[in-house]
Amino acid sequence: MLRLDDVHAHYGMIHALRGVSLEVKKGQIVCLIGANGAGKSSTLMAVSGLLRPNAGRIVFEGDDLAEVPSHAIVERGISQVPEGRRIFSKLTVLENLEMGAYTRTGEDSIRQDLDWVFGLFPILAERRFQMGGTLSGGEQQMLAIGRALMARPRLLLMDEPSLGLAPKFVETIFEVIRQINTRGTAILLVEQNAHMALSIASRGYVMEAGRIVLEDDATSLMVNKDVQKAYLGG
Repeated sequence: MLRLDDVHAHYGMIHALRGVSLEVKKGQIVCLIGANGAGKSSTLMAVSGLLRPNAGRIVFEGDDLAEVPSHAIVERGISQVPEGRRIFSKLTVLENLEMGAYTRTGEDSIRQDLDWVFGLFPILAERRFQMGGTLSGGEQQMLAIGRALMARPRLLLMDEPSLGLAPKFVETIFEVIRQINTRGTAILLVEQNAHMALSIASRGYVMEAGRIVLEDDATSLMVNKDVQKAYLGG
């Protein structure tokens, strides 16, 4: 479904991605783990078209995304849940979700997906007319996920969905990720909580200093002594 081949990208003089290659197959959850500054978020930004590669290829369902603008990438079936949620704080919960569907037409299908999101996150249904900025951190994360789902993506990019959340919200978020995936949506997950990420993923990649330094199926990474020592507290 998604393939990155030797992708390089810069922020000015900073060489953020140094030959990143990875793939996500249809229906998979694939996780990216690594320390802060390793290039995980930059990888997602490159896929979304918000960070343009200087070299290499990003191919989604056979199409090169190199010259595709970000809004058109969403239309092609890729949606992102950004780090830090970035909801519209002065819009209501319902308006935030409707913004997620801005590329779509068909009121009936949009209404169906809205009902699905409210089914995943009943608290959002209760607070649909509440301003987004008044929600708790966990509720804002739910809203950010719901907004991304309203684009009806085939590939969902998730950047640190558990960051800063209380344990009860972390468990809820990861259970929802599983539910989203069972509907057939592929997920590329960046997550500091490596143990949780690997527990739901089928494959994982370890990043250091803008490079992929290790890749394997998630089960094998869980028992890898280097991964355990660096990321799993082993």
